[in-house]
Amino acid sequence: MKLKVLVDNNTYIDEYYYGEPGVSYYIEDDGEKLLLDVGYSDIYIKNAKKMKINLNEIQKIVLSHSHNDHTGGLEYYFKNYENKPEIIGCFGVFEERKYGTLKIGSPMSEEKILKKTKVIYSNTPKKITKNIIFLGKIPRKNKFEGQVPLGEVKKSGKYVDDYNLDDSALVYKSKNGIYIITGCSHSGICNIIDYAKIICKDNRVLGIIGGFHLFDLDVQTNETIKFLKKNGIDKNLYPCHCVSLKVKTEMSKYFNINEVGVGLELEWD
Repeated sequence: MKLKVLVDNNTYIDEYYYGEPGVSYYIEDDGEKLLLDVGYSDIYIKNAKKMKINLNEIQKIVLSHSHNDHTGGLEYYFKNYENKPEIIGCFGVFEERKYGTLKIGSPMSEEKILKKTKVIYSNTPKKITKNIIFLGKIPRKNKFEGQVPLGEVKKSGKYVDDYNLDDSALVYKSKNGIYIITGCSHSGICNIIDYAKIICKDNRVLGIIGGFHLFDLDVQTNETIKFLKKNGIDKNLYPCHCVSLKVKTEMSKYFNINEVGVGLELEWD
């Protein structure tokens, strides 16, 4: 599997790509090409062109969750390409969301997307390439994460607390173990790891890239570090996007934390 970072909060010095507070990954596996998330704007398209990646060949766009820093780029895809990749996500991924007065859901509605292409909803694990599985809805068994609402979601015409139940991730199953690719981990990075191991029937977690949604040196961060240590996950860790510098600094005391920026390329067997 090959992965290239098209969008992240960070960029590398002397590599002249655009960055924004969002996520988009270009992934290849066994001849199939897909995107996990599409960032906040059209910069994933600009970056892909600079990287000589032809997004017109994308077969699937997987959405880790609904927030506009992961779904905002959808409208730009259909403005720039005639291709019609399938859109894959959990049920509820296109529901209206807000944080205070700020709208934070997908700017492109389900109705508009269905006029362009097919949407596949799945709350259960779904194989999307030979070796990659979309995990669907993540069970939230660790009580230190995934328990606090973020904003509100519109249900039956009124807004209620949003626990981001549409949050999901990808897992790549190799002969040597598994690799996990997340968007924001609103469901909890430890919950995601636990579920990926169950679905793949493999406890060997070889690497993780993506947002862990950790900002403070609090109970959740401390418990996450304990969890990673207990599970022997100390290599190929690429926390990015929604992980603060102070959390990365704390994690680096225990693990080999890798820098992530637009243009990072990973190749996992």
